[in-house]
Amino acid sequence: MNTAYKRIVVVGGGTAGWMAATSLATALPGSTVELVESEAIGIVGVGEATFPMLRDFHKLNRIAEADFLRATNGTFKLGIEFRDWRAKGHRFFHTFGNFDDLAGPACLWGQYRRVDDPALGALGEQCLPSVMASQGRFVTPPADQAGLFNYAYHFDASLYAGFLRGIALSRGAGRTEGRIVEVRRRADGSVDHLKLEDGRVVAGDLYIDCSGFASLLLGRALEEPFVDFSRWLPVDRAWAVPSKPSGPGLAPHTVATALEAGWSWRIPLSSRVGNGHVFSSRYIDEDRARTQLLDQLDGPALAEPRLLRFTTGHRERFWVHNVVGLGLSSGFLEPLESTSILLIQRGLGKVIELLLPGARPAAAVVASYNRGMARVFERIRDFIILHYCLTERRDSALWRDMASMELPETLDFKLHAWRQTGSLNMYGEEGFEATSWLAIHAGMGNWPLRADPVLAEVPRAEALQALHQRRDHFAAVVAGMPTHEAFLRHVLGR
Repeated sequence: MNTAYKRIVVVGGGTAGWMAATSLATALPGSTVELVESEAIGIVGVGEATFPMLRDFHKLNRIAEADFLRATNGTFKLGIEFRDWRAKGHRFFHTFGNFDDLAGPACLWGQYRRVDDPALGALGEQCLPSVMASQGRFVTPPADQAGLFNYAYHFDASLYAGFLRGIALSRGAGRTEGRIVEVRRRADGSVDHLKLEDGRVVAGDLYIDCSGFASLLLGRALEEPFVDFSRWLPVDRAWAVPSKPSGPGLAPHTVATALEAGWSWRIPLSSRVGNGHVFSSRYIDEDRARTQLLDQLDGPALAEPRLLRFTTGHRERFWVHNVVGLGLSSGFLEPLESTSILLIQRGLGKVIELLLPGARPAAAVVASYNRGMARVFERIRDFIILHYCLTERRDSALWRDMASMELPETLDFKLHAWRQTGSLNMYGEEGFEATSWLAIHAGMGNWPLRADPVLAEVPRAEALQALHQRRDHFAAVVAGMPTHEAFLRHVLGR
């Protein structure tokens, strides 16, 4: 199908660049897609944890799951285990499942709170993938029960970029190696062409800026202002280091552990473990943060730690003139809930949708795209803040400040509605469904102040029996599942 943008130039490789090139070459075969990157610059390629939406990207682009896992040292992910967030020593899961039964999710968690039986354990024991994750077991949902639960992946981001490069090139995308030294603009402000270090010129009708934190086109050339979220999300640094696998089994989940001035991640790959420490330089210096990361590794470090510096937030606009920012060039939210690739997908999917009709989108349509992407960032921002503001910790300055900070109005309203009525109020352009919000509220011990009177229509003994049966049923089902490692070997034919 033809598009008014006959030549599309993707600036920068890495995950964002090659996702864009793959999707554009697949969806718009009538356009020329050229990616410009410099091997000398490198990419921000660490162990990557993802969101289930990545499976949709693979399906749309005809990418086989086994091929992807094999090429990227990938593993399966059922969610995130949070350690020490509510209080030191406390744990809970946020998994890609649900808490519904025949009467619906509100009934289940409402009855769970109403019966208040310690023998039931955590609410997560009423959620199948939470139990799977806690036991280190994994299977994909049966084809006829695809909605039973969802899953995502862990993988090596640098290998993923190379994997997608091969697919994009095989589908007609081109690649130019070279460092961009100048961005020439037209009188109307749009980008005319790019000049490379060796004098070559690359020109296009539409430019997709995937140049990472440098934001070469959107930020540097077009000088699009930045909306700073650091008043709510003060972390601005991350140390990252791979380590040798250690301990029994291959966990099918990410671990996020709250620390003195931030939190650490642990991402299990089939070949190594990805580790990182996300922290705020307001509360801890870089050397101390590095030491804290290395002190908690389960196995020997396989390289020297790398330091990344960033500011949470996004560009005011994401599509300006003939430039669209994707990935780090358009904004960044700390990776607590693995949303970096999700944000790339949300932007990329909408861009392709607007290009498919074959005409350049009107100014009003582009403005709507920009408003929508800003809302996506804000909704995910609020969800991440939720993890911090509900903490009971007061043992360090960061946690005391996060527990007492003034919240965005959008989040403040959601918290009020939940506490007063038990309503999980959802806006448009949400990044996470209501069940995810419920998982964090429950994990952090934040429950409504009163119960819905309709819950009392079910006899307490009946509700208690149903919850015990559900918990015991899930435990029995999971006990018969293969370990994550065994299932992965089966998928890869090893």
